[in-house]
Amino acid sequence: MLAALDDAGIAPSEVDGLASYTLETTDEVDLARNLGFGDVTFFSQVGYGGGAGPATVGHLAMAIATGQCRVGVAWRTRKRGSGGRPWAGAMSQPSVPAQWTRPWGLLRPVDEIALLTRRYMHETGATREHLAAVALAVREMANRNPRALMHERPLDREAYMNARWISEPLCLFDNCLETDGALACVLVSAERAADCAKPPAYVHAFAQGLPAQHQTMVNYWCDDPLRGPAWTCAEQLFRSSDFAPGDIDVAQLYDAFSPLVLLSLEGYGFCARGEAPAFSEDGNLGLGGRLPVNTSGGGLSEAYVHGFNLINEGVRQMRGESTSQVEGARPCLVTGGEGVPTSALILRSGA
Repeated sequence: MLAALDDAGIAPSEVDGLASYTLETTDEVDLARNLGFGDVTFFSQVGYGGGAGPATVGHLAMAIATGQCRVGVAWRTRKRGSGGRPWAGAMSQPSVPAQWTRPWGLLRPVDEIALLTRRYMHETGATREHLAAVALAVREMANRNPRALMHERPLDREAYMNARWISEPLCLFDNCLETDGALACVLVSAERAADCAKPPAYVHAFAQGLPAQHQTMVNYWCDDPLRGPAWTCAEQLFRSSDFAPGDIDVAQLYDAFSPLVLLSLEGYGFCARGEAPAFSEDGNLGLGGRLPVNTSGGGLSEAYVHGFNLINEGVRQMRGESTSQVEGARPCLVTGGEGVPTSALILRSGA
């Protein structure tokens, strides 16, 4: 967080707004006291795990626009590379959503997404080749990124196809990394941003989405289980935007699991329902393709911190600082998790 403030050229004593996830284990009181913040006049937390990231930024943007604070910091910390896994041991009282999945053998998030993926493959004709297209595209991005855990670990199609199963049809490389990490970004008004140490990325549009009759991860109760929160979020996002999906130059699509990228391509309108498998072919998700995605490596190959690294990478793209820079990129879409109540941002540069 101090590094983010230093990057912006803002003293910690100026921070008066905070936003993070309900999953966060470090509270605002400890942060404010230990990092030397001033009086904090706005603080919020957003639920639903990976769906929360863009919403933390959106909540701070609204707070600044309405005068609730002037300098906001959104953040996420996570200790899972060396920490425990909440579903690995006994669960005395499952959450309400888990009560509808755990008794039937869906013990982990990957099992729930595997079930949804089977439905998607059955309806659209998608194959493991299309899941591999996602995994290979983001791994190539990570190979260019010195910060990525998979920076010096190339992945080819043969290795992908021979990887062990985690929950069929999802193999090892369809799953995000387990990571220790901490990330933050600083928000101020557009007027104040002009005086910051680095060029800003502007929050052009923000939305959240929770569709009717939704069931987290598996979407049991909907008439169409494959029409998830991304569709609801996208409708609101583009309603308040000057950009349409076809105007987006680069996208950071939440990728805890590779099939979520295919679902998001359809949900956010880059292609029609059932067309994401074809959209992913021929290098279209890579640098120089129709829509470069997760240009830092994303959750699959850079780090998994509930998607917050996608926000930071979106800012780098708008500044022209990415290790997989999309030339001339102006609007960038950043999404939270598909499969859970979610959120999204459109960032733009000042150019």
